[in-house]
Amino acid sequence: MSRLVLFACLAGHGHVTPTLPLVAELVRRGHRVEYACGPEFREAIGRAGAQWVAMPGLAPFVPPAQVGPEIVALWFRHFFAGLAATYPVLLAHCRAHRPDAVVYDATNWPARLVARRMGLRAARTIPNLAENETYSQVDDALTTGLEGDPQMAAFADDVAAFAAAHGVDIDVAGTMDVVEDLNLVFVARAFQPAGDSFDDRFRFVGAMIGGREQVQSWSSPHPGLPLLFVSLGSIFTGRPDFYRTCVEAFGDGHFQVAMTIGDVDPADVGPLPPTVQVASWFPQLAVLRQARAFITHAGMNSTMEALYYGVPMLALPQMPEQAVNADRVAALGLGVKLDPQAITADALRSAVAQVTVSPVIRTNLHRMQAEVRDAGGVEAGAQAIEEYLA
Repeated sequence: MSRLVLFACLAGHGHVTPTLPLVAELVRRGHRVEYACGPEFREAIGRAGAQWVAMPGLAPFVPPAQVGPEIVALWFRHFFAGLAATYPVLLAHCRAHRPDAVVYDATNWPARLVARRMGLRAARTIPNLAENETYSQVDDALTTGLEGDPQMAAFADDVAAFAAAHGVDIDVAGTMDVVEDLNLVFVARAFQPAGDSFDDRFRFVGAMIGGREQVQSWSSPHPGLPLLFVSLGSIFTGRPDFYRTCVEAFGDGHFQVAMTIGDVDPADVGPLPPTVQVASWFPQLAVLRQARAFITHAGMNSTMEALYYGVPMLALPQMPEQAVNADRVAALGLGVKLDPQAITADALRSAVAQVTVSPVIRTNLHRMQAEVRDAGGVEAGAQAIEEYLA
């Protein structure tokens, strides 16, 4: 039976991108899908087969290279304001079109409020480690040091003012982690700390690859050399000093390097040897399929994709949530965690040598790769939504 499913996720590549293969799979199964999102992802949503529902875009927020508690507090207020502006738009759309279900990103509390207000079935997508009464390390990492911060007091005032203006019941905790009857976690259960403590409401479906694997392509310019992929994600890319260190470490021809540099001018990275390629963006899946090692910010989407292809990681987290992911990578022996503030060419060379030759890391990767693939991915997520609606 065809259903109308509304997805809601305002912004963020790490949040939107893994949902798009799920959208495409639901469309393939005959469902109609709408996607409420900012304009940045309009074309990608259309390519996935969904109808874009226009939401006010999130204003730019440029963080420093390292994110401390005071920046996290400012981000909470910034993101809350962006989401608050979407609430009346989303409510009006649902009143006019009434979907059979709302599938929303875990950060998108307005979609939860709209679903409650209209009595709609609701499910969450969680593109990071899940939390419950047993495990809450991500929340702890984000909120440590915020006690008494004046920005957090102002954040609470923002939430109270919104609740009063719209006649809804929400507080600061309600903008964070609220469990639904169906929670799709884009992580393998074996990677999730305290994985066995999560009940059947949580479906750990692993990496969301889907058809992206077939449409992304990349040809190695030096097929005879082992490939090192370097990417700090889509936000914390303004690090020309780090990129120059990578060139110093790996420009001697022993590796070929594909390095994502975002908006950084390639001239600021310096002269490049022929074995080093830089670009604002690389087709990550296509590169990871061939990579011998991955220097990464340890965003969860990148982490799961690396594990899907069995690539060892050198994790350089840029924010608290990524530090938790990096700790998990290191604890499970899937790579190493490095201090982003203490990176030298020698340290990078040593770490790459460690992760590429260690039989222990290789064994652990093979085991976790099987767990990630066996989690079911896109097909398991779509099946869970269909069963939930039935």
